[in-house]
Amino acid sequence: VKIKIPSSITKIESYTFLECARLQNVNIPSSVTSIGSSAFNACKSLRRLILPPLINIIELNSFNECESLIKISIPSSVTSIGNSSFRECISLVKINIPDSVTSIGKSAFKKCLSLATIHIPSSVITIGKSAFSECNSLNNITISSSLTSIEPYLFENCSSLEQIIIPSSVTLIGRSAFTTCSSLKLVEIPSSVTEIGNFAFQRCRSLPAIKIPSSVNKVGSGAFEECFSLAQVNIFNINAISIYMFDQCEKLTQITIPSSVTSILYCAFSYCKSLEQVIIPSSVTEIGNKAFEGCLSLTRIDIPSSVKEIGSLCFKECTALIQIEIPPSVKMIGESTFYNCESLIQVKIPNSVTCIRSYAFYGCTS
Repeated sequence: VKIKIPSSITKIESYTFLECARLQNVNIPSSVTSIGSSAFNACKSLRRLILPPLINIIELNSFNECESLIKISIPSSVTSIGNSSFRECISLVKINIPDSVTSIGKSAFKKCLSLATIHIPSSVITIGKSAFSECNSLNNITISSSLTSIEPYLFENCSSLEQIIIPSSVTLIGRSAFTTCSSLKLVEIPSSVTEIGNFAFQRCRSLPAIKIPSSVNKVGSGAFEECFSLAQVNIFNINAISIYMFDQCEKLTQITIPSSVTSILYCAFSYCKSLEQVIIPSSVTEIGNKAFEGCLSLTRIDIPSSVKEIGSLCFKECTALIQIEIPPSVKMIGESTFYNCESLIQVKIPNSVTCIRSYAFYGCTS
């Protein structure tokens, strides 16, 4: 089905062609200055489209689920690409965003499964969350140098993305921004960034190294959880090793915790199976539950005298751990703290300890 819109028309109203599943071609005249929300939503056979030169805004859901759309030309008059405007355009291979655009809405290009490359011009100031999530073919992206934040879920599940250079304008990397970017091998975080959100790089399973600049003072829960290839970490100025921060980083062999850290929290390094050495500074006062559970290669750890609390199951199944000295600042050894530490041959318990909980040394057969 083909439609030619007459030149007397200046506006295509919202929902005009909604779910016109057989519509393949639309000729939109230059007289049209406005296309309403969901105007072409779910036009599953629409293949190509040239937008007229006077359009300012691509509205909400305008071309959502146009599954056959291969190419679209956005004119330089456009300043805003609305929420979900091209969501699930699964055949869209390429799109040129003109430098007139200042904002890209939430989920604007989500699940554009064939989109391989995209350049976001420096005119773009804001990009909504999930704008490019689940773009499985996306392997090349240039981020606008005017962005101040990488919004939550922005590149989640972009499984072909191999590298990302974050511009120096960015101060925040949001929650799950790069979660399950399973091919990601290079990340450059600038010194402008002060916070990395929860699960920001979770399941980036090809990432071999990360440098967190000294400008960053907070890294959220699970930020590098299940980064199976992560072998080198440089951290400088954060105040806590957060919950699940390096959980299941199986290639990580050693880490130096900076003196800014006061807490190593729940499952921070759990199941880091290759972790052999951890240097804990005297600033640390708390080592949380399961912090080093399942660190099968850890042979020795020095706990500083600043530590007041060692959590339950903290060193459970650290099967290579040979010796440990508990500092006099500790008053209690928690439940199952050294459970199944089968190579442990020496433990120095100070007089300060008044309570040893159940199963604290269960299975310490050596």
